[in-house]
Amino acid sequence: MWIVKILREAVSELPPLPQGERDGVNGLAFEPNFSPHPAFGHPLPTGERVWKLLLMMFLLCSSPHVANCNSLNSDDWPQFRGTNASGVATGVAPPVSWDIAASQNIAWKTEIPGLGLASPIVCRDQVVIVTAVGEEDDPHLRTGLYGNIKSVDDEGPHSWQVYSLSLRTGDVLWKRILHTGPPMMKRHTKASHANATPATDGKRVIVNLASEGLYCLDLAGNLCWKKDLGPLDSGYYVAPDAQWGYASSPIIYHGMAIVLADVQEGSFLAAYDVRSGRERWRTDRQDVPTWGTPTIVEGPDATELVVNGHRQSCGYDPRTGRELWMLSGGGDIPVPTPVTGHGLVYLSSSHGGKKPLRAIRPGARGDITLKKADATSEDIVWARPKDGIYIQTPIVYGPHLYACRNNGVLSCYNAHTGERLYRKRLGGGGFTASPVAAAGRLYFTSENGEVYVVRAGEEYDLLAKNQMKDICLATPAISKGILVVRTKDNVYGIKEKPDNDRNFIVDTIVRPSEE
Repeated sequence: MWIVKILREAVSELPPLPQGERDGVNGLAFEPNFSPHPAFGHPLPTGERVWKLLLMMFLLCSSPHVANCNSLNSDDWPQFRGTNASGVATGVAPPVSWDIAASQNIAWKTEIPGLGLASPIVCRDQVVIVTAVGEEDDPHLRTGLYGNIKSVDDEGPHSWQVYSLSLRTGDVLWKRILHTGPPMMKRHTKASHANATPATDGKRVIVNLASEGLYCLDLAGNLCWKKDLGPLDSGYYVAPDAQWGYASSPIIYHGMAIVLADVQEGSFLAAYDVRSGRERWRTDRQDVPTWGTPTIVEGPDATELVVNGHRQSCGYDPRTGRELWMLSGGGDIPVPTPVTGHGLVYLSSSHGGKKPLRAIRPGARGDITLKKADATSEDIVWARPKDGIYIQTPIVYGPHLYACRNNGVLSCYNAHTGERLYRKRLGGGGFTASPVAAAGRLYFTSENGEVYVVRAGEEYDLLAKNQMKDICLATPAISKGILVVRTKDNVYGIKEKPDNDRNFIVDTIVRPSEE
């Protein structure tokens, strides 16, 4: 109790926040009790109050009764492609094969209205899904391999919604409507108005709806704050009228929600306080529109925030947004997210005549661009100028790097040297969802809903091909032995059936009730 008393007395000495620094819901001030006061530019309390406050902070940080700042569990899947976008799950393995028609290894199936291509995330037995519900019962979604750059015509008003499902049963735990109205931007025929995957720190969920705002919810679905990011126009920079839809997902790092917005005009990388939504820093970018997600990389000397790009693949200081290094020369429509492993960062892109796959050593400084596409240096460990992939994010699993093109051709590389070990075709049609891995197996999902399970290793070994019987462009999640797959219309929980569980068969579809 005396610690709380000291804290109350010390905080009471702090000057009030200026009105301009108060962030909250619908413009209302949001100042949680005992939240750290920024006090930038304001007189600070001095003397005994400061020492008492510092002593209290030391005792709280060292107390075994205080929860760890990291509220995530090892089996959570907190953002796009899981922890740090690695795509790799630990713990209980999901099934190798399943059959939807026979309900084999199908734990549950939940229908989600509207159209959303955001991937599922998992936190504390909750599966979080984002969708955009329009007036059309069956919104148009064109899959396959094609080069049409046109946008979908005006689709009328939409309702942007967040669902929380039970990881165990698929039941809808809660549903929240975040925004209603006509979309500010149009979408590509292979996109939705809800492409960005949410992120969680174990306490809050960050949802980026781009032009429709940035939102923070708690795990009960209560709105904590929202921010207007302004119009974010992602499209083909060569044809500005072609609006394709925003897709870069947020990440959370040390209490900051980090957002990348490479758009037609006014591109930026910014960090927002997860408790209040206050902007912590913002860095301007001069790149064309991109769709990848930033990645946190633990370098030899410091942590870096790495962003894939065309003109600006960059490493930044995640605490300040200061640029550390820059690399140009990638494909001009960068989609894959940077991935890391074995002390390297892997960047891929493939469009506009350039398709490099490169391994970068963290810790670089300045412009590390080389004149020759296949050249290497102290900073660029290896480069394959014609092996980059366009849509999917590669995956590092064990000593290998796996990269699947959007035409279904899978390549396996030595992650240390870049040597290609094999190249095999998984199947036909398009591949948009990124691969995930667990228990020595990799899962590749095609747009027509076929999930190919490949044994990890330097030799190609296809273990199974499973059919979801629906369009699938979202990357799956894995948690507690459950493969969570989002198709165009449903979310599935796929789990190995226990031999003694006769009830492990889904008989009905769980449909979300109206709020």
